[in-house]
Amino acid sequence: MLMAHPAVLNDLVDRYETLCLLDPADPAVRRRLEDVSYTLCVATGTSDVDAALIAARLRLPGARPLDDSAVA
Repeated sequence: MLMAHPAVLNDLVDRYETLCLLDPADPAVRRRLEDVSYTLCVATGTSDVDAALIAARLRLPGARPLDDSAVA
């Protein structure tokens, strides 16, 4: 299975978290949240947004204890 680049996943997680802070009664916000949720699920190969968020965060740099991606 193809996996999205960590930078793409980071952007999607950030957009999802930002949209969650906005007014859910606004139809435009609700539609954008649905779009980002769907894209996260597709990008991570999951069918649930909560699972997609977990999968995306695990692929981000620094997510694992032995990850040295932040060391330059």
